[in-house]
Amino acid sequence: MSQLLPRTPSFRLDGRRAVVTGAGRGIGLAAAASLGEAGAEVTLIARSINEISEAAEGLVARGCRADAVSLDILDFGAVAGFFSGRPAFDILVNNAGMNRPGPMTDLTLSDYDAVFDLNVKAAYFVAQACVRKLIADGRPGSLIHMGSQMGHVGGANRSLYCGTKWAIEGMSKAFALDLAPYQIRSNTIAPTFIETPMTRPFFEDATFRAGVLEKIKLGRLGTVEDVMGAVVFLASDAAALMTGTSLIVDGGWTAD
Repeated sequence: MSQLLPRTPSFRLDGRRAVVTGAGRGIGLAAAASLGEAGAEVTLIARSINEISEAAEGLVARGCRADAVSLDILDFGAVAGFFSGRPAFDILVNNAGMNRPGPMTDLTLSDYDAVFDLNVKAAYFVAQACVRKLIADGRPGSLIHMGSQMGHVGGANRSLYCGTKWAIEGMSKAFALDLAPYQIRSNTIAPTFIETPMTRPFFEDATFRAGVLEKIKLGRLGTVEDVMGAVVFLASDAAALMTGTSLIVDGGWTAD
């Protein structure tokens, strides 16, 4: 042949270290599993050591390399110490988050502080600590922030959640610009409603469930498996030129 055929970049993550926050259940656990199955050595972090220890043991039984560390990511001194005391993590999944839905007229200062502190402030300083170690060790990296379709649209009774997820989108874009000289990429994943232990109680309301399904054009709720491929893609060499953008995994919600 007159020219060589191109080869698909690898989706494998062998030899890379990954850390996932809020990794004990739901999307965080799925992200950890996807990275481990792709060959990364994964550290699962959350406040509950029992939950993440069980998850890590399950991944090891599956043939993955995984360990668990109890860490409160709202303890910023502990976060800095966690990252500075270990070799750099090549991949960060900034997943820990929460929601306090309700009409904007009813929400309190305590509600605001709780949601913004975890969803934005903690995510910012976890990323900062991860990046400082990457730069010190002279390594490239991939930051993956778990956003939401609610970071691209509005939602009734979700003013705090939407505010934090729009903030994550802007934060990630600015990170991408700051970190490009170091070959550290920053992107978000923006899922629709994913059925998890945190969201399942909402779907017990038949009216709420029907309203959600009407907006998801593919006609079903998301599952954690729907997010796993996006995590591996953004972490891998297949996404080497992607930074400052968002992968929207929403079944067509934001297309309407």
